[in-house]
Amino acid sequence: MKRIFLKAILLIGLILITSSWSWAHFGMIIPSDDIVSKGDKKQIILNIKFAHPFEGEYMNMVRPKAFGVMVRGKKKNLLNTLQKNIIKSFTTWIAKYTIKKPGDHIFYVEPQPYWEPAEESFIIHYTKVIVNALGMEEGWNQEIGLKTEIIPLTRPYGLWTGNVFQGIVKVDGKPVPYTEVEVEYYNEDGTVKAPAAPYITQVIKADSNGVFTYAMPKAGWWGFAALNTAEYKLTHNGKEYPVEIGAVLWVKTIDMK
Repeated sequence: MKRIFLKAILLIGLILITSSWSWAHFGMIIPSDDIVSKGDKKQIILNIKFAHPFEGEYMNMVRPKAFGVMVRGKKKNLLNTLQKNIIKSFTTWIAKYTIKKPGDHIFYVEPQPYWEPAEESFIIHYTKVIVNALGMEEGWNQEIGLKTEIIPLTRPYGLWTGNVFQGIVKVDGKPVPYTEVEVEYYNEDGTVKAPAAPYITQVIKADSNGVFTYAMPKAGWWGFAALNTAEYKLTHNGKEYPVEIGAVLWVKTIDMK
């Protein structure tokens, strides 16, 4: 009986460990609106967090290293607008921003390195979202100049459910061939149930030019995380560990009615 009990405990532990490995990490910037028209309220709210979007599980996010917006090629530092926000006892961040000029607004965040003991590595997700403002569709494919980023090849707003989205993965400004890209749906209300673990995080590969393609099957926010390993390492408890650098981009789709 004791041996059976121990085997059961080991099996449960293995299941828990395996399931935790299947959870992909995503940096997140979710705005209250992705298209601000002339008749809309000009103030938007941006939620910044580090989470497992499909499962609704969060990690503590310390104050980011950088947070800003780029409009028509000009960057503005928004770090002082961040306010701490607690969700399910975890630290996230929230910011308010007032649209003052037309054009695509590229919001971006560079977090502090996150130590992930289960993977024995650090994680840094350079995250972006594009908000179109006041009818001027200009600037959505501009580069911020982050360590790694996804440059949209498809306009990242005004997307119907089922549209194909394409982007190019870059590290240090250069395309990275065959990068693995994880894709997850922001299952905000938890109503979508995955029949098996592989449905939670979709996995695709960029081609030889660093270009990836994905068709989004449901209305809502979709996150694309292009993952590479940094050329440097960081130290934890006196030992050096690799650093996963992720280029993350969020896009929204709606149903055609």
